[in-house]
Amino acid sequence: MERGEQTRRQILRRAAEIASVEGLEGLSIGRLATELEVSKSGVFAHFGSKEELQLATVRAAAKIFVDEVVTPALDLPPGVARLELLLEGWLAYSERRTFPGGCFFYAVQAEFDARPGRVRDAVAEYGRSWNALVRETVEGVPDLAVDAGQVAFELVAFLEMANAQSVLHDDPAAYTRARAAVRSCLDRAIG
Repeated sequence: MERGEQTRRQILRRAAEIASVEGLEGLSIGRLATELEVSKSGVFAHFGSKEELQLATVRAAAKIFVDEVVTPALDLPPGVARLELLLEGWLAYSERRTFPGGCFFYAVQAEFDARPGRVRDAVAEYGRSWNALVRETVEGVPDLAVDAGQVAFELVAFLEMANAQSVLHDDPAAYTRARAAVRSCLDRAIG
């Protein structure tokens, strides 16, 4: 049983790595079996269909994201320090290439944004949850001088732009610029 779960985790980790570069449509049971040196029927037995593989990959990527970005920040009490750690956690997650294509969710959201279906719904739900968490974390900052929803929108935009610039243009300075933009936005908001 444990060996099967370990194999499943390995499959999903590799699937998330591939999807961060090639998208969820780039996943195939045959490719995963070949790369991980397991049988195609063994991979298929874990998921049953490409859609189930895609959904499981989204859940696995979300768990990695939560473990690396969200959980450390939630260990702090509400306030500026929690918000700063949450945002820095996201930048570090993207910058150190937890997934080769940068942020997994940034990479797959454009692929599914206009497609109906369960995979799109799952990607969208994780995006909504992240945006809500950032907004709620902003709201937890005392004496906020501006609209928390607007501040959260701007902060997420800075993070995503850093990811996009660093991946598409191979520009590591994008993270420095994003950190400066985040600092400036927080300074204005906390005033």
